[in-house]
Amino acid sequence: MASGNNMKAHQSTYEGFLSLVKYGTPAVALITALVIFLITRHH
Repeated sequence: MASGNNMKAHQSTYEGFLSLVKYGTPAVALITALVIFLITRHH
């Protein structure tokens, strides 16, 4: 666990990670669906 001195930095990093997961996962899913759609459309 983070020490008292690093708790603010730890919390900021963790919140950034959660934001990345929250917005990154749907973005990757959307890109994947688009690529699959384009691949299946051309065959």
